[in-house]
Formats: sequence, C-alpha cells, structure tokens
Amino acid sequence: MAQPSRYDWESPVWRAFLERLARGNTLIRYDARGNGLSVWDVPDVSLNAWVSDLKAVVDDAGLDRFALLGVSQGCAVSIAFAERYPERVSHLILYGGFALGARKRSPESRAKRDAMATLMRFGWGADEPVFRQMFTSQFMPDATKEQADVWNELQRRTTSPECAVRYFETVGDLDVRDLLSRVQARTLVMHVRGDLIAPLESGREVAAGIRDARFVAMEGRGHLVQGSEPAFERIFEEIRLFLSR
Repeated sequence: MAQPSRYDWESPVWRAFLERLARGNTLIRYDARGNGLSVWDVPDVSLNAWVSDLKAVVDDAGLDRFALLGVSQGCAVSIAFAERYPERVSHLILYGGFALGARKRSPESRAKRDAMATLMRFGWGADEPVFRQMFTSQFMPDATKEQADVWNELQRRTTSPECAVRYFETVGDLDVRDLLSRVQARTLVMHVRGDLIAPLESGREVAAGIRDARFVAMEGRGHLVQGSEPAFERIFEEIRLFLSR
C-alpha cells in the first residue's frame, strides 16, 4: 500500500499542488469512495455518502474544527458538510466548483454528458488512452505531454469503467443550491475564467449564495491549475491570506 499511496505526491500533475498546501499546514487528503485506494464497487455513490465519508475521515483524524478545502465536485461535498456540521468548519475554501451539476444546467449539457458516459463505459479501461484524453484535454487544456500522459494513466488506474460512469453521473446531477444560504463558515471561492469543466458563472453562483463569501476570479483555462500557470501562485497567496484572518 505504501507505494500507491504516494502516487499523487510523486505525480507531476498533483505534486506541486499538494506540496504547497502542506507548506505550513497539516494536510489530510483522502480518496473518495469509488476511486483511488478506496473501494470501487460500493452500493452507494451519492452526495450523502460522500459527506458521511468526509465526516468519518475527520473524526478518525481527531479534528474538532478545521479549514476545509473542496476542489471541483468536492466543493459541493464541502458545502453540504459545512451546512450540516457548522461547528466543525472554521474556514471553507472552494476552488473550481459548482452548486449545480452540469447535467442539470441545460438540455444540451445533459445530452453531452450522456454521450460522454457512453464513451466512458467502452473506453475508460482500455490501454489506448484516446477516450480518456477527451477528459484530460478539458481538465488541463494547456498540459505538457508528460502531464497529459500522467493524467490519462491516473484515470485508468484509479477506478473501473463502471465506477467512473456512476461517479460521472452522480456529479452531473449534484444540486446544493438550497444549502448555500445556510453555510455559516467564512468562505473563499476561487475560479479561473476559462475553466472548461465548470464555467466561471458556476463559481460566481456559489459565492453569491454564501453570505459574505469572497470571490476571486483568476486568469487561466485549466480546471486543474499547474505550477507553470499564473493562477497557481495566486491560489496559495489567497489561501494564506484567508487563513490568517
């Protein structure tokens, strides 16, 4: 287990991000159910299950009150956790997130997601990364070849085709808009302007719905910002300032 558990820390995609988060902080990161080192074949993949899993992680770590970071669909999970357990979250940091899943945003978006789910069923686990590259190019449109190759392989290694589809469909149907006004934690919302996965307006909607939330829009296109991009340093400067207040 030791070698796979360090996969992200040694990855050119995630290494710089995790190292910066851990600088001066205690960082607790975990794999959500259905992917990574967590069990893939599980009966329930849902928002409630993910919130319960997050609670199990922080309880096991002995954390009474802590700063919570959500990235991408993890923002919806973090919002739901902060609303359900306001006494636990001192600071809520949301990056590249959304309150409404893409499958619910428009008929066109639903049709696109359904088509992508069909491709995932047949191409996700293949040795040839052509199907996974479709997702990689949206997550990291400006990635180097090394970064793209690593992300393509990461997708194949961390979940099965069936679990990937279940995860993808659940994320597409998320809707936590009614929880936003009930979040009590101090909140920082960050988003890059050209995000191809979650449009900038999704981040604005989250920030507008949470009382006194700070919204920061940054230049860039990558849903997963890499160390070479201008927004990378801005993210950590904003986090540092936010946590120091």
